[in-house]
Amino acid sequence: MSGGNQPGRGIALAVALVSLAALSATGGYWLGGRGGEQDAVAKTVPAAAPEAAKQERKPLYYRNPMGLPDTSPTPKKDSMGMDYIPVYPDEQSGQNGQDGQGGAPENQIRISTAKVQKLGVKTEVAGLRSLDRVVRASGRIEPDERRIYDIAPRFEGYIERLLVNATGQPVRKGQPLFEVYSPELVSAQREYAIAARGVESLKGAGGEAQAGMQALADASLARLKNWDISAAQVKALAKSGEARRSLSFLSPVTGVVTEKKAQAGMRFMPGDTLYRVTDLSTVWVLADVFEQDIGSVRSGAQARIGIDAYPGKDFAGAVSYVYPTLNSQTRTVPVRIHLSNPGGLLKPGMFAQVELPVGSSAKLLAVPVSAVIDSGTRAIVLVQAGEGRFEPRPVKLGARSDDYVEVRDGLQAGERVVVAANFLIDAESNLQAAISGFSGASQGGKASTEPAAGH
Repeated sequence: MSGGNQPGRGIALAVALVSLAALSATGGYWLGGRGGEQDAVAKTVPAAAPEAAKQERKPLYYRNPMGLPDTSPTPKKDSMGMDYIPVYPDEQSGQNGQDGQGGAPENQIRISTAKVQKLGVKTEVAGLRSLDRVVRASGRIEPDERRIYDIAPRFEGYIERLLVNATGQPVRKGQPLFEVYSPELVSAQREYAIAARGVESLKGAGGEAQAGMQALADASLARLKNWDISAAQVKALAKSGEARRSLSFLSPVTGVVTEKKAQAGMRFMPGDTLYRVTDLSTVWVLADVFEQDIGSVRSGAQARIGIDAYPGKDFAGAVSYVYPTLNSQTRTVPVRIHLSNPGGLLKPGMFAQVELPVGSSAKLLAVPVSAVIDSGTRAIVLVQAGEGRFEPRPVKLGARSDDYVEVRDGLQAGERVVVAANFLIDAESNLQAAISGFSGASQGGKASTEPAAGH
């Protein structure tokens, strides 16, 4: 039995060794595969880091958003609060290739042609032109001060009767206004009448008697004329030889009674103004021109006047005087305009709208007003530097018209400037800078998270 069992034990031992070898081979294959996966992961993770680093772009520098020659190594804002625009290495090389130069200008805004058309960008050539504009001012109708006449007797007396007894009544030149009685006037008339008769009676006598009587007559006549007695009344007095108890005072001009203080029966003293007569055939327009416009107004300039009472009707006049004073409250300077008043349509006190065309005959370099981006501290225009390329250019401005403004420095004749959608271009450039910065931050975030995902 013992001899028969030995061969069986040998066979069992052989089977066990074969099984153990198979298990060892299977375990080694599994461990080898596990190790291969770990090696693959180890090889994949380091490869992702360079890719993320490649996606995270680092700006070379930051340029001024308005195109000024100012750069910064770190992010910052300009004086108007706009972020500086980052410039990346690939953009720098793209610019070089586009411009065909060793180094492209850094102060240009680049927008695609399709977006330029979509924004509605329009340009115009800066050129020489005369800057004509219209100064507008409000005014009022005033009587011509040189055509105002006061009737003030130069002697003492009493008003016997009023022949013109209402303010605003029109009168003709030579029309009687009132009748007066004055003892002085009666005495002067009698003195002249006696002297005139004496001259007539001494015509044939000659000598000193005739000369003395003539001198007396001349003195009496001068006295009456100095008292504003008309030549017709003096002639009638000399013809009749009798003094009249009352005399009529006549209007010295054709016009309107604008003031009347005379009353029937009242006593007046020498120099008292009893009537004021104004000739309104010519009137003044006093226009209040603002301080910033007064330097353009010159005497002799033609003016167009509109009156609220006559809509659609224009009156023409000429500037006759620019007053040397300024109203400190309204910051305006009065300007006087002569205006004809046929038919008496224009009445003192009416409001007027005045337009004064002003300008210079010299031609100046000018651009449309819409081309200027004015921040209050500086003015900028966008110059077209090429297809889809615009250069912000600071300029110094001068005289203005309604549609154009003079450019004294910063621009040359023949350069094209943006006159429409320039603010949109400016906003687009700032938007691109914001998107660029946002994209850089997003890519940086992805680069930082990808290694963690690998683990």
